[in-house]
Amino acid sequence: MAEATVTTLSTAQPPATRRLRDYGVYAALGILILYNLVFTENFATLTNLNTQLVQVTPILIAALGMALVIGTEGVDLSVGSVMALAAALLPLYLGYGLMPAIVVALLGGALCGLFSGTLVAVVGIQPIVATLALLVGGRGLALVLADGRLKDIRNPVLLDMGSGSVLGVPIVVLIAACLTLVVGFLVRYTTFGRQLVAVGGNRSASVLAGLPVRRILIVTYVISGVLAAIAGIVATARLTASDPSAIGQLAELSAITAVVVGGTPLNGGRVRILGTVAGALLMQLISATLIKNNLPTSIALIVQAAIIVVAVLLQRPRFAGGAG
Repeated sequence: MAEATVTTLSTAQPPATRRLRDYGVYAALGILILYNLVFTENFATLTNLNTQLVQVTPILIAALGMALVIGTEGVDLSVGSVMALAAALLPLYLGYGLMPAIVVALLGGALCGLFSGTLVAVVGIQPIVATLALLVGGRGLALVLADGRLKDIRNPVLLDMGSGSVLGVPIVVLIAACLTLVVGFLVRYTTFGRQLVAVGGNRSASVLAGLPVRRILIVTYVISGVLAAIAGIVATARLTASDPSAIGQLAELSAITAVVVGGTPLNGGRVRILGTVAGALLMQLISATLIKNNLPTSIALIVQAAIIVVAVLLQRPRFAGGAG
């Protein structure tokens, strides 16, 4: 699957460390799957497979956008709130039809991305600060739009999207797979993808080379906002209700974890789409494994935090024995 990269600190790392950073997520995922096959009852069933894939879908979709943003040496803390905002907008416009409602929800996500991207690219605010404003304000706006209440979804097409399947494959999983292919193609085979990675690798050099850095950054955040909105629509369809107070909670943590564990460095210059998918699946499987072993879900958050620390350390040349 698609990966784009520029020359980064990876050359300062020993080969064993680079392999662990790049492929450790696949090894960990394989080990966890093997463990569950042996010790978890009813793990190897089609029902359980579909359940795990459906549950991870919203986070995976949000993580695709996060991977692009982190590839530019940024971060988008607003994805969870954008998911909530999209969920709040849907029922307001479903009376006009499903497509207008979806368009409005996607437009809301795009405007959020435009806001964050403008603050980062034009105003010069640090990404963590710019998107933190939407992390708080976006969910607040979503709650205002929903009057702070859960709203049932009765549109049959939207409900079918959340619970239906094609040839045994859940529709939401097919949506996530298609988006993964699109984002992977964007990163690896388009001029925009190469420019995005170049900006993340060395922004100053990109400016000197004449790349439209501001436009690239703004478009990247807009794409992240749209993908987060799609994740919110998918989550709403799955839950058969719009609940802005719950949808997207801690999604930013899960998305960042999936991206970083998947091998995309926080200092930019590289985007690993397949690694992001594997990272999202690993986080989902860790949570499912803990639940099946009667451990509280709070433990999964601690495990995620520990995994982030390890993944970041593996990306540091000093930790790896290189210069720094």
